Amino acid sequence: MTPAPPRPATSSDIAAFLALAAEVEHWFGPMVAEPGFHAALRSHIAEGAALLVEDADGPLGGILLGPGGEGTPHHLHWLVVAARARGTGVGRELMAEALRRFGPGSVEVVTFGADHPGAGESGARAFYRRLGFVPAEAAEPGPEGGSRQVFRRE
Repeated sequence: MTPAPPRPATSSDIAAFLALAAEVEHWFGPMVAEPGFHAALRSHIAEGAALLVEDADGPLGGILLGPGGEGTPHHLHWLVVAARARGTGVGRELMAEALRRFGPGSVEVVTFGADHPGAGESGARAFYRRLGFVPAEAAEPGPEGGSRQVFRRE
């Protein structure tokens, strides 16, 4: 696996994002067949706020980041790394490139609550902690009913 660097996604990358989404629907709820997810994906792509990492075998990871404004944090809306690429630095590279593009500032993400079954298996909470995020307040449950928590990085 030799990944290309993260790059801005285009409309021709929608299938790659849907392939990534299919891998994590058991944790996040339906996305692949959801019109709202398709609309959010198209919107992020049009705004230049969607990045993708691939190798010769397909997508390795994708990110959708909502840029913050003055005094408003960036919002990490979605970050998924393919199972075959977890633990290889793909997620870290996506986050670094997104922040290079959108500039400095605080970042917020809603991830699994500590009691969610996906919290350990996905490694999301540990991943965000390694990137300097700290757990904050509880968030609304996810679409599958599991607990969620805000993580912040100043």
